[in-house]
Amino acid sequence: MTVSDDYATYIAGLPRILAGAAMLFRDAGGRVLAVEPNYREGWALPGGTVESDEGESPRDGARRETLEEIGLDIAPGRLLAVDWVPGPGRPPIAAYLYDGGVLDAGQLASIVLQEEELVSWRLVERSEVAAYFPGSLGGRVAAALDVLESGAGTVELESGRPVG
Repeated sequence: MTVSDDYATYIAGLPRILAGAAMLFRDAGGRVLAVEPNYREGWALPGGTVESDEGESPRDGARRETLEEIGLDIAPGRLLAVDWVPGPGRPPIAAYLYDGGVLDAGQLASIVLQEEELVSWRLVERSEVAAYFPGSLGGRVAAALDVLESGAGTVELESGRPVG
């Protein structure tokens, strides 16, 4: 066995985690853009799984997923939150949430949903975040909005709750 064979065996035996990336878009009134998937209950943010096997970074994944899902090609802004989300029946997810900025009326009007995955979209008031975004996503969105409001740096979360 060569050193490269040993290393390949070592890598193959390491635990796996999933990576997801999304963008937090708001309108001029501070409402959050939510998308309604057709494959599960609840609402989500534009985003999805990072294609790490292809070398995609979370930032690039957020941009690609946003383009695919809502038809907007917008570079992600700063990283607002990173959330560690363990789950039953699947590997844990490291979820990255980027600032998508404030969308103007023209951008909102130009949204084109990916019909294979999404049913609709809407703008959600801050007071409605917990009702629209299930589980840890609601905490992640609320924490990211707090970061934007306060001007603080990136927040670290576990299952949608701040660490430390």
